[in-house]
Amino acid sequence: MEKTKLSIQDLTMIALCTAVIAVMAQISIPMPMGVPMTMQTFAITLVAVILGTKKGTIAALAYLLLGAVGAPVFAGFTGGFQYFVDPTGGFLLSFPLMAFAIGHGAEHFHSSRWSFVLWLVLGTVINYVIGVLFFCLITKSGVMVGITACVLPFIPTAIIKAVLASVMGFKIRERLVRLAWS
Repeated sequence: MEKTKLSIQDLTMIALCTAVIAVMAQISIPMPMGVPMTMQTFAITLVAVILGTKKGTIAALAYLLLGAVGAPVFAGFTGGFQYFVDPTGGFLLSFPLMAFAIGHGAEHFHSSRWSFVLWLVLGTVINYVIGVLFFCLITKSGVMVGITACVLPFIPTAIIKAVLASVMGFKIRERLVRLAWS
């Protein structure tokens, strides 16, 4: 297996994108069933499109590691390992897989918009499935309660966030590629 080293520029971009995820997590709207509407999924999508598979996944993992050790990077300026085992912990844990799927689509299918959209949807579905499973396990709820609390109220904003993050991400990605060659 070939090892690829990360450059200082790569590490800087990963750190900046990790910070973007942390900042976007603070935009949070409480919802009736305890699962807040946040901009984390917007940020994960944006970062994955900009950085691609490997670096986007690393940024998502760095975000989770910061939160796990107690840095106040999760929604509501919170942090700590306990947030991985609360009703919304599955959403957090899904972020690296979500970033991997969306990053893969951005890297390999950017010229084929419909193929990219399939990877974008796959990343979003990964987020929802893991999030709902954890919610149901932790709250001892049925799947329909989990879907009602964790999916249905979020579908309209999920579509808007995915489209905006993708459009912005590809624009930023194109600009960064041009800057690297100048």
